[in-house]
Amino acid sequence: MNILLWHVHGSWTTSFVHGKHRYLIPVTPDRGPYGLGRARTYPWPDTAVEITPEQLRSTDVDLVILQRPEEIDLTHQWTGRTPGRDLPAIYVEHNTPKDGNVPHSRHPLADRDDLLIAHVTAFNQLFWDTGTTRTTVVDHGVVAPSARYTGELDRLAVVINEPVRRWRVTGTDLLPRFAEIAPLDVFGMKVAGLADHLGLPADRITSHDDVPQARMHAELGRRRAYLHLCRWTSLGLSLIEAMTIGMPVVALATTEAVMAVPPGAGALATRIDTLLDAARRFMEDPAEARRTGATARAVALDRYGLDRFLADWDRLLEEETCASR
Repeated sequence: MNILLWHVHGSWTTSFVHGKHRYLIPVTPDRGPYGLGRARTYPWPDTAVEITPEQLRSTDVDLVILQRPEEIDLTHQWTGRTPGRDLPAIYVEHNTPKDGNVPHSRHPLADRDDLLIAHVTAFNQLFWDTGTTRTTVVDHGVVAPSARYTGELDRLAVVINEPVRRWRVTGTDLLPRFAEIAPLDVFGMKVAGLADHLGLPADRITSHDDVPQARMHAELGRRRAYLHLCRWTSLGLSLIEAMTIGMPVVALATTEAVMAVPPGAGALATRIDTLLDAARRFMEDPAEARRTGATARAVALDRYGLDRFLADWDRLLEEETCASR
């Protein structure tokens, strides 16, 4: 198939474009949010091709993957076809509701008969009120990192995008308590200057801004354990990737993390003191950290493997295109 989709979430799209199809990625001169083009810090196969809005008018498109409500009008504007009416469409919902009305949050595409919403976690499906719009869940899948865990550095690793702007959502305010136990290495977009924002010495938090994915994975694996302190995000793919590397994880028991981190794969709690104790234990006992990380890796490979993810998507793509004929 020729599948049109925008580059919105780098990690998820990296997994998705590893399928057997041809992926049309819009690109505009400014490479803005609706024309970002191919990823620059993630490895994408050659089947993910950049395409301009002008080229889309004369390009055969079999299905569109929507990820933002405004892409519905944008698809019609750029292709001349209406998603869900004369072009098969699946809307991927990556996020938990953030409208302040949980648990009564109405999805912006609720009560539609022309679209299917594919949630990336069962938690999202549970918490969004989509009315009569059809929904399904396709659990995350990741391209297994080539990096492997060594845990040689007595440091904790964190991956957060925009930790200052998102603050409590990503648990940024909790980082100082863990920095008392071990130095933190924070990877992600717009993490520069985080120590200053938290009022901490630079030797307690080191920022690694927008590091290429492969290099980030290698650096993560050298740290003793992985911190996942998000209060209200869907399910960070970096958490799954860290588990796949073989890292023990210390995570808040919120949203889908409670399904991703089973007993033996790390520490999962809503009580911060429990997580602090676990982080301290991993620092003091590298052997336990390694054993826990091995369990985390086995779990992640089994549940979030790329083959399963792509097979689930292929079934869904086929169902939706066949139903529209």
